[in-house]
Amino acid sequence: MAATAPQVLAIDLGTSALKAALVAADGTVTGWAERSLPLRVLPGGGAEQDPAHWWAALGAVAADLGRAHPDQMRAVATVCASTQGEGTIAVDAAGEPLTPCISWLDMRGAPHLRRQFRGFPAYQGMSVRRIARWLRLTGGMPSPTGKDPAAHMLFVRDELPQVYARTAAFLNVLDWINLRLTGRTVATVDSILTSWVTDNRRPGDIRYSPALVADCGIDADKLPPIVACTEVLGPLTPAAAAHLGLPESVQVVAGAIDTTAAAIGAGTTGDRQAHLYLGTSSWIAAHVPGKKTDVVAGIASVPCAIGDRYLMTALQATAGANLTWLRDKVVEYDDPLLGAGHVSRDEGSIFDAFDMIIPTVPPGANGVLYTPWLYGERAPVDDAHLRAGFLNISLDTSRSDLLRAVFEGVALNTRWLAAAVDRFLGAPVTSLAITGGGALSDSWCQIFADVLGVQIRRDAQPLAVNARGAGWIGAVGAGRLDFADIPDLMRTDRVFAPTPEHRATYDEVFAVYRDLHQRLAPVYRRLNRPR
Repeated sequence: MAATAPQVLAIDLGTSALKAALVAADGTVTGWAERSLPLRVLPGGGAEQDPAHWWAALGAVAADLGRAHPDQMRAVATVCASTQGEGTIAVDAAGEPLTPCISWLDMRGAPHLRRQFRGFPAYQGMSVRRIARWLRLTGGMPSPTGKDPAAHMLFVRDELPQVYARTAAFLNVLDWINLRLTGRTVATVDSILTSWVTDNRRPGDIRYSPALVADCGIDADKLPPIVACTEVLGPLTPAAAAHLGLPESVQVVAGAIDTTAAAIGAGTTGDRQAHLYLGTSSWIAAHVPGKKTDVVAGIASVPCAIGDRYLMTALQATAGANLTWLRDKVVEYDDPLLGAGHVSRDEGSIFDAFDMIIPTVPPGANGVLYTPWLYGERAPVDDAHLRAGFLNISLDTSRSDLLRAVFEGVALNTRWLAAAVDRFLGAPVTSLAITGGGALSDSWCQIFADVLGVQIRRDAQPLAVNARGAGWIGAVGAGRLDFADIPDLMRTDRVFAPTPEHRATYDEVFAVYRDLHQRLAPVYRRLNRPR
């Protein structure tokens, strides 16, 4: 009997669930376990999670994998994580959390950001001089919405001064997981990005910028050392080894945040090979050889797992979240829509049910349009005031029309984003890998192909993309794989081609969609301005 190949215990810590898988260097994913995670939404734009829930969930999924796949679990030689990004946790000198994780959805730091970086002339409340320096050194700038660590840390400093005084380090989600695994306090080149304090002009030498650190308003000693995503941090601590049911000799590779890991897990490691990730949020991303920023569209190429490359990422704030809202707020527990598919309410089965309904509605959803801005938008416009809405509903409108309009609305927003991506890459994307939970829907994949007018190649295991990415980053860090090998290892299960007869319909609908944004943006600013 052949020996089991060395395995990576790949952690995928998202907003809604913690998942883990056993991944071999060839990309084979053996075993899968997950636990759901709560998100606490607070008045005034707050959103938090408890890191203790993450750690408990990690122990539970590791135990599940050990019971279901004992041979592969015994072959684990490496642990590597992919996590949600833009979260912030203050820890004390012993590494204990002083705050919940301030989520990437949290906007409470926005006014503190504007106070810290104000000046004249200003853009979106921040000094143009400072913005120019951020763009030159980092490739981006803090989001004026407050949804990143630059603002989160200032919120803690100003609103929780006693916590700030006790803070030994501010950690992103990935950094906290690595601290619990190894006892080391570090940040990776991608997890530190949205603190906006690094000089990113040389991809192999990402370092703190003394000028940006001095200006950020946070004590320099509260910022952790920076390491590469493929760096071996060391072995598991005894406590972590016991928690995971693994030997203390197992090594931990630093890993990456979700956008970085998905770009590896999607198999798009070559230059300008693009993929579309469809999860709670979504993004189009591609590795590129140089640092570049599109200020207007909010797209930049930033440090990533591949040491001599950057990752262009164009982020859409809510994608699959629109379907979660649809499932939880429109489709009830005893809904016959679910019965139509003879399925339960998990993520895969809801797509089975929707896929029975959506093909019964023609492209264009019988005139109904949906704007998918449930929580504002990041790109191609950065506007926290935008909100979702159905338009052009009549007495003839059915719920099936509304369902298709939601799927089309996310795709229309992605088409808007894709035009900016094409400009950034210097050539149109004609074939796009699609991955993430939303790719489970055949109907949605076809809608994306038709709305974008490009070939859509579906990942054979789209739910595993972040875990597979973490597995491959771990394998590279352990010396078992090169990033250049990955495209040949990627598996596609279906290719969706654009339907030519739908082109004119979606061209017209997209023109209306763009017009709606221009007309509605001022209305949303009035409706959603701070009170």
